[in-house]
Amino acid sequence: MKLFRTYILSMFFCLIAFLSPSQNRAEQESKAEVYFNIRGSVYDKSSHDPYSNVKIYVNGGKYTTTSFDGRFTIKAKIGDELIISHDTFETIYHTISSNERIDIEVLDDDETYSRRSKNNATTQRFNQMIDSADTYLKKDAAKSIKFVGDALNVNVSINQSAEAHELLGDIYMYWKQHDLAISEYKISLQNVETPSAKLKLSKAYLNNGDYQTSISSYENIDEKELSNYQKTELHEGIGDANLQANNTSKAISAYEKGLKIANKHLIAPKITDLNSKIAQAYNLKGDKVKAKDFFDNSLDLAAKENKKRSVEEKIKVAEFNSENRDYESEIVLRKQALEDIEDIEKDSIIPNESPLTSQKQNYKIGNALILQNRNDDAIPFLEESRKEADEKGDLVVGKDATRKLSEALIKSGDTEEGLAMIENYENIVDELYAKKEQEISQAARFSRNLAIQQNRITALESDRALSRSTYELTQERNKRQQLIIYSLIGGLVLLLITGFLMYKYIKQQRLANNLLALKSLRSQMNPHFIFNALNSVNSFIATNDERTANKYLSDFSHLMRSVLENSEEDFIPLKKEIELLDLYTKLEHFRFQDKFDYSIDVNEHVDVNEFQIPPMLLQPYIENAVWHGLRYKTEKGHLNIAIRPKAKDEITITITDDGIGRVRSKALKTDNQKKQNSKGMNNIKKRVAILNEMYKDKVDVIIEDFQDIEDVGTKVVVTLKKD
Repeated sequence: MKLFRTYILSMFFCLIAFLSPSQNRAEQESKAEVYFNIRGSVYDKSSHDPYSNVKIYVNGGKYTTTSFDGRFTIKAKIGDELIISHDTFETIYHTISSNERIDIEVLDDDETYSRRSKNNATTQRFNQMIDSADTYLKKDAAKSIKFVGDALNVNVSINQSAEAHELLGDIYMYWKQHDLAISEYKISLQNVETPSAKLKLSKAYLNNGDYQTSISSYENIDEKELSNYQKTELHEGIGDANLQANNTSKAISAYEKGLKIANKHLIAPKITDLNSKIAQAYNLKGDKVKAKDFFDNSLDLAAKENKKRSVEEKIKVAEFNSENRDYESEIVLRKQALEDIEDIEKDSIIPNESPLTSQKQNYKIGNALILQNRNDDAIPFLEESRKEADEKGDLVVGKDATRKLSEALIKSGDTEEGLAMIENYENIVDELYAKKEQEISQAARFSRNLAIQQNRITALESDRALSRSTYELTQERNKRQQLIIYSLIGGLVLLLITGFLMYKYIKQQRLANNLLALKSLRSQMNPHFIFNALNSVNSFIATNDERTANKYLSDFSHLMRSVLENSEEDFIPLKKEIELLDLYTKLEHFRFQDKFDYSIDVNEHVDVNEFQIPPMLLQPYIENAVWHGLRYKTEKGHLNIAIRPKAKDEITITITDDGIGRVRSKALKTDNQKKQNSKGMNNIKKRVAILNEMYKDKVDVIIEDFQDIEDVGTKVVVTLKKD
């Protein structure tokens, strides 16, 4: 073995700094700590033999080792110190100044150092494209994929092709296109089997919801070929997959194995993460005592890392305390987190999607205080949450904080202000609906851009495969026919796989769009109902004594809270819907006692616990019967809700009234009433159509006249199927 005395670090800059897409982004990134994926290799200068298992550290706590081919990738930011350590040469220190590719050449004692240029123009071009793709990975998916395509368009080697496809898998993983990520990691492994790609493929299966395949993929990895850090990742991944598959005991066992390796080799970030995950696993298992012990460990360890990691762990433990109704401890941790978040925001920007935002923590504190019946104490935190959410454009938290603030004000006796908050809630819901529509449009454009870039890469790969086949045919004439057939079949299979993956992706997007549209329609319906109900409240308070008014307002508050809680669900138990309808009809009957009586008749053979129904599906029909049929009737009418079995797994819900009927009611309506009623009915039709598409014709609605006399009335028949 050679004896080494002189060790030279040669650094080659492979990426020209890219201009920021906009001035705003440049300003944001100047404030944030930007982490790069630093890529490089360690090899002997004379023989070009790679050095495996070289330890690469970053002073911030990141850690990795070189693979069998001497390559490494590690996250670092400008100013971090890179530490390269191995038993056969002295430790090397280097300060990161840019997103640079680093090649470390080890020289023996007889050689002198001279700066070496890149191997050739092709390698230089490939490295530039890969580094560019890595730079744009979290900023612009389409541009990042385009750079990978440009890298593959170079006459690349098998190792370079594996590296490019692994990076392409990383891009799809970050943008949550897990099906495509799985495909790219498989292609990378077909070129060269690397431990990093195997670990990433297993994690992609996990993120895609295929937990058993993920577990099998992790367990098929040979632990002997992994670095210590990768061994920790392996057991952590097995634990994550088992936890998702509800194998809690196996998850804990895997986490503990990873923790043992992390403790032995002083891998600080993983020690913290695994203590936290073990705590979460014990919590799911129901062992709250052990969960608390591990959470205490993770809190202490996170505090020694950095402020952001410490805040993340405080929030996790606060959620644990909330689940176990330890609201005082939860509030203490969230207040501490708020102080740390204020410091973090001085140096970096926290996106609204992060759980670390101050508006989320203020909302959570307010919610915890409400659960303790400390409504007066909760109000300032909820108001602060609304204020911060408004300043940061966080409509989701703003909506939730407004709803909770309304609840707290009403419970505190400030009914007028609480009801005013409901109007603000409606406005935020409308604004959120408009924003969701924009996001749907943006998601569609994003999907199209990804499809264009992926098709380009697929075409490049096919062309490259065909070109290679042509070259090989000129070298070995006797294998020409066989090579052509294999190349064409390979290209066709690749195209079929891509087409299948795109089909699955489009199908998933369609489901996501349906869910979003369904949520938006529910958001439209609930404010309309609340507006009409508030009119009823105002009218009743104006015409009745205070005691009855307070009773009515209490019932209305209960109904409103139940409606808002159910607004996020596609289906609720029929029993719960009947209770809500009974409460709603009771409130309407309070106001129009001289106009109608009502009855709810549930057949004894109908088990209301076995059937599910979309929330607020029946209420608009009852509302129409009261407001547009029965209240214009000269004599006292009757409203009946009858639930009857129709078939083995099917029932009918019939809503009948002997009011003036649809034709006469329409003649009495103003233009604005016609518009509002049309919008409400259209929303119901859209909801039923989407639900039937998603759940295979589960709901059917028929509206017709009830009888043939002057007050013909209206009959609504809703057919409901069991799951």
